[in-house]
Amino acid sequence: MAKQSFPIIKIIAIVLMVTGVGLAIWGYQASDSVGSQITKAFSGSDSDKVMTFYISAAVSFVVGLYLFIKK
Repeated sequence: MAKQSFPIIKIIAIVLMVTGVGLAIWGYQASDSVGSQITKAFSGSDSDKVMTFYISAAVSFVVGLYLFIKK
């Protein structure tokens, strides 16, 4: 069987890393929304929606990076 020049796992890893960056940007934009700023003013922390974006971004990026580096 012929060896693939760029395995499908590497493509999936790149997609996960790009998705992670996109979710982080989306979370940052969501943190500037009016609802999030009101929540931050009263509680002192970001809303659950923003934190979900940030956590999902981190997990997606780390898994993608692991798959990309793994031999």
